[in-house]
Amino acid sequence: MRKGVAHGPWFFALVAGLACSAVAVASMEAIPPVDWSQYADTETIKVVTVDEDGEERETTIWIAVVDGKAYIRTGGTMWGDNVERNRAIVLRIEGTEIPVQVTFIEDHDLREEVAATFREKYGFSDSLIGFIRGSHPRIMQVERRP
Repeated sequence: MRKGVAHGPWFFALVAGLACSAVAVASMEAIPPVDWSQYADTETIKVVTVDEDGEERETTIWIAVVDGKAYIRTGGTMWGDNVERNRAIVLRIEGTEIPVQVTFIEDHDLREEVAATFREKYGFSDSLIGFIRGSHPRIMQVERRP
């Protein structure tokens, strides 16, 4: 008759690893994904970045939603330079703060599709801004981060 089983260090490492994995999965599930389509008609949002001196910068910008994904863009702006340094930013939309991670879009076809969505949504104002900003703005997809 066995009174107990001796477990080596590997057993305790395995149990600890499984416990950590369970906690990580539970915490990921606690953050619901963003339904970006609910913001497709939102005119302006705020983007919050951090300047080189550590000061928070809040800037009013436009947002476009294409195929359920959210996109923002800028020309040669201070907040755009901030995003180049740190892609973890915050969007303030209709009273809600959403921490996001930015991915710069270089794919030509996707850039054209996003640009067309901005043109359709913002009309003449978009054309005017495009003339001032130039022909190759920084277009970014935003995705929620924990």
